[in-house]
Amino acid sequence: MAARPEGTPIWTDAMFTDAEAAKTFYDDVLGWTFAEAATEFGGYTQASRNGKAVAAVVPPMPGQDTPPQSAWCLYFSSPDAAATAERIRTAGGTVLMEPMRIGEFGTMCLARDPAGVVFGVWQPGTHEGFELEGETGSYAWAEVFTREPEKSDAFFTSVFGYGSKRMKDQEVDYRVFDLGDDPVLGRMTMTDDFPPEVPSYIQIYFAVDNCDKAVEAAERLSGRRVFGPMDSPFGRFAAILDPQGAAFAVIDMRTTVGEMPEME
Repeated sequence: MAARPEGTPIWTDAMFTDAEAAKTFYDDVLGWTFAEAATEFGGYTQASRNGKAVAAVVPPMPGQDTPPQSAWCLYFSSPDAAATAERIRTAGGTVLMEPMRIGEFGTMCLARDPAGVVFGVWQPGTHEGFELEGETGSYAWAEVFTREPEKSDAFFTSVFGYGSKRMKDQEVDYRVFDLGDDPVLGRMTMTDDFPPEVPSYIQIYFAVDNCDKAVEAAERLSGRRVFGPMDSPFGRFAAILDPQGAAFAVIDMRTTVGEMPEME
């Protein structure tokens, strides 16, 4: 596989207090199957769709008295995680976990932007990231939801060299970051519709064949629909909280309604 350009979304994982329950949930909603847990790496368990790696789940680290709230973390590609960590600091971000080599698989780093958005950096070794994208049960898109768009915009463009365009819409403050001609990440300003206790975050979209059926499956297993299903020019989508509180979205990209918005 050719190396992904720096700043390209490359992987996602989430920590769950009950990893077995998470496996059951995402198997039913997204059709994932799971490999054996890697005990030497804290029970890290890779998820696949049709035999191709799409994500991973992991139990809390041993000794954690109060496990963190479950949340999906998006990792961005880097050829040099240490150099990316320095740019994160220079741009006003915080390195939460210094670059750490994970066996032969690669090097990871966790960070937070000045508006509170947590994300990861992945320097590939033998693990090159997503083996399936844009197809049923795999990563489709991601958006930075931020309460301080000016800070997030300046940060991500500085760290990863993104270009950006704003949607021509007076009702919604939405921006797309790109690498060359390729859009790689969206940015949405959080409004007062979001409860004040919800921090800035990255929402990950997984592709599904039928958005409504995916929502029904999630609710059947005690997940909660937060928004949608809703039609858009990009596809029919919905936002969901899984039973352990991790937010994500599902999107049927083949069911589109309306014209693509103009960008400036």
